[in-house]
Amino acid sequence: MKIVVQVKLLPDAGQASALAATLSAANDGANWVSAVGFERHGLRASVHELRRLCYGELKARGLGAQAAQHVIKRVADACTALRANIRAGNLGGTASKRRRKAESKPVTFRAEAAHTYDDRCLSWNHDQRTVSIWTLMGRVKGLRFTGSAEQLGFLREHRRGESDLVCRGGMWLLIATCEIPEPALIEPVDWLGIDCGIANLATTSDGANYSGRRLGRYRRWQARLRTRLQTKQTGSARRRLKRRARRERRHAQHVNHRIAKDVVAVAERTDRGIAMEELGGIRDRVTVPRHQRATLSSWPFAYLQRVIAYKARRAGIPVIKVDPAYTSQRCPRCGHTEKANRPARGDFCCRRCGLAGPADHVAAVNIRNRARRAWVLVNGPAPDSAAA
Repeated sequence: MKIVVQVKLLPDAGQASALAATLSAANDGANWVSAVGFERHGLRASVHELRRLCYGELKARGLGAQAAQHVIKRVADACTALRANIRAGNLGGTASKRRRKAESKPVTFRAEAAHTYDDRCLSWNHDQRTVSIWTLMGRVKGLRFTGSAEQLGFLREHRRGESDLVCRGGMWLLIATCEIPEPALIEPVDWLGIDCGIANLATTSDGANYSGRRLGRYRRWQARLRTRLQTKQTGSARRRLKRRARRERRHAQHVNHRIAKDVVAVAERTDRGIAMEELGGIRDRVTVPRHQRATLSSWPFAYLQRVIAYKARRAGIPVIKVDPAYTSQRCPRCGHTEKANRPARGDFCCRRCGLAGPADHVAAVNIRNRARRAWVLVNGPAPDSAAA
């Protein structure tokens, strides 16, 4: 399986200046290539067409041969991704303002957007923890990097393909792709059901609960700060808004990673698989009052499920997704399903047999039970046609 390893570069003043000039020139070149390609072919310019139109000019701007090729490919890939999003309806229908705006102009690249390097223009010295990297000012050698011991081990043993140079918040980073061996999936003895929610980010069928109260309080605090900054309408306020948005995203990702780590550790220790709800498209299916729209749109269930699946895959734990319908209204003991089984948001009480408990825990138990049936159905022996 592929994982992404990020290491921090430690350039001196001269090296940082060379990296900044290179990144700026590469992204300026990408914007120029995008404009030329859009003028000639719209959003459908191929790598071959862009190379024929723009390669010579990029070389004249000081980019090396490999750098020019990577700039052209970045533009073509960005156009392909945009067309795919349009076809999938992610930018709305044909009358959507967002879609019309995307189709009416070329793709643009930020001045600090990542630039791609391959082994011809970037080489690693793992013993000395340095890299040799191509820049507009020539080859920069002996550029030091650092990272965690686990990341450096993956980088040394399993790095494959290209790496990306990026400047983020004044820090220079190299992001490399590593291909690590994927362990065989275990045969689960049972399943650990995971119910994702807003008040409780995750609740397991074992009864473990990961409350979303602190994350919700943190998001509301950030929202109040955003409101105050947005009223100022100054350049400084806009820069601070971007920094705060990145900080909030990192905090939510950290919370999700901690939850996923705990869940996968429990499943691995008990030789169980992980069962989750299939929640794709839930924001289109669910209607909430106006004051809850921001809460629903910031609900991090998709990222949490993706992180759980990724960590489980690294541990060799199978993951299955089940139908989420009525999981919090169905009694796991007698099977009675009724909306009145939930007298309050967090409570469950079966109207038939009287089973009571936290609604999220009941939902997680139902998810576990559905996973048991689905796994038997998929992995059970094929029916004997002759006997039938």
